[in-house]
Amino acid sequence: MNKEDFVFGTRAVIEAIKNGKTIDRILIKKGLSNELFHELNDLIKENRINVQYVPVEKINRVTRKNHQGVLAFISPVEFDNIETLLPGIFEQGKTPLLLILDQITDVRNFGAITRSAECAGVQAIIIPEKGMARIGGDAIKTSAGAIHHIPICRVNNLYSTVQFLKDSGIYIVAATEKGDKLYTEAQLNVPLGIVMGSEDTGISAQILKIADEQLKIPILGEIESLNVSVSAALMIYEAVRQRN
Repeated sequence: MNKEDFVFGTRAVIEAIKNGKTIDRILIKKGLSNELFHELNDLIKENRINVQYVPVEKINRVTRKNHQGVLAFISPVEFDNIETLLPGIFEQGKTPLLLILDQITDVRNFGAITRSAECAGVQAIIIPEKGMARIGGDAIKTSAGAIHHIPICRVNNLYSTVQFLKDSGIYIVAATEKGDKLYTEAQLNVPLGIVMGSEDTGISAQILKIADEQLKIPILGEIESLNVSVSAALMIYEAVRQRN
């Protein structure tokens, strides 16, 4: 982990937030309470930063320097706002092709997915604030730098964002083994949002319910599922194939 990936110490973390650094998440030692902590806590709430209260040993695994029970991971990318980005895509006369990731937790999968998406011309990747792989050095390396070349929109509530996309004319398809139609049989040359689910639990039931279609990729061997990064590439490039 690069030293620039994180900031430690209560005052240093407070200053990082005040200076507009994009904070990925903050680790705080369980039971911590002092005057500075209350100032930090107010900033966390005001900026809706993801925070975890953890045993001090977890922070010590990252650094043993004088962290005072507070450590913040700094995101190497600036996040975009999908509600601002989407109208611009339409205004440019483009047919939106968006990728929605529902809790992809493996950093290498996230990096590989981002690389495929950027190569295919996906206009934005939408991720939830919580339950996602951290965008750090491993993800950037696996993406071959693609993370720096594609808008990534981090949202507080993925369900609400998917509903916003639907209301904005985006057709939502969910890639799932529960699908009743092959992905090659669906019409994907429309304004489209492709939802990919987590490696172990798939797409949440809530989002599956509001998807316009549930699509499956045929599995002909003994293993029950493809790696999510491979599945994402297949889905994205089928949409590209139909558009071209």
